[in-house]
Amino acid sequence: MKTVLIGCVGVAVLVAVLVGVVALGSYNRLVGLDESVSEAWAQVENVYQRRADLIPNLVATVKGAADFEQETLNQVVQARSQVGQVGISGPPNADQLQAFQQAQAGLSSALSRLLVVVERYPELKATQAFRDLQAQLEGAENRIAVERRRYNESARAFNTARRRFPTNLIASLFGFDEPKSYFEADEGAEQAPVVEF
Repeated sequence: MKTVLIGCVGVAVLVAVLVGVVALGSYNRLVGLDESVSEAWAQVENVYQRRADLIPNLVATVKGAADFEQETLNQVVQARSQVGQVGISGPPNADQLQAFQQAQAGLSSALSRLLVVVERYPELKATQAFRDLQAQLEGAENRIAVERRRYNESARAFNTARRRFPTNLIASLFGFDEPKSYFEADEGAEQAPVVEF
């Protein structure tokens, strides 16, 4: 009888240790994935900041062109300031990400309008400074796309892990129960642009 009791206690201790190891492993995995999402978000902010830092140089270069449309420049400057007003600390929730994307889309739209207007100024397009800035902006846009994709991959890995059993139990116990938000395509991106000749 005593050996049966010792055997039951031993099995109970072994089960408790196994549950503890699984819980600890799940918790540590969630912490690592959460940090990966934070790192990916920081990189997204970094490349957007790089683009925002290029804008004053672009505006200054364009201002040098005689009789350039001041309204277009003002729209770019205003859109850049709106981007700076969207304060997010750490990976955003769904509402914060939507506000961030709207501000960035406004800036992208203003930059696009600026580049379209520049087409009417061949002497401006011919300057080396403008061509360099335009190339840097194109590079920044490419880096933004890459970092947004990496962020989405990190968010997907976290969201997938936090939904799996038994990790979902650990996630709810330790505050990892809110999913990470994804970047989504801009509104209207599903439609091909109309090109007219």
